[in-house]
Amino acid sequence: MSGEPDNIVLQYLPRIDKKVDQLIQDVRDLKGCVCALEDNMVVARRRLDRVDERLDRIERRPDIIDAPPGVRE
Repeated sequence: MSGEPDNIVLQYLPRIDKKVDQLIQDVRDLKGCVCALEDNMVVARRRLDRVDERLDRIERRPDIIDAPPGVRE
């Protein structure tokens, strides 16, 4: 008798187990990447909100006039 089981399912189980372990690690890696992307999006949104607030504040200034670009008074 050889060291391998006679049942074909038992022969494939270690290979399947190894592939599942690799998939688990790949999913963990992807989760880390997604979390990093989400964090970066939060930072970008905050920066855009600040830019938007600054533009609103500039537009409310009384000395700003609507003039074509490049025209100064």
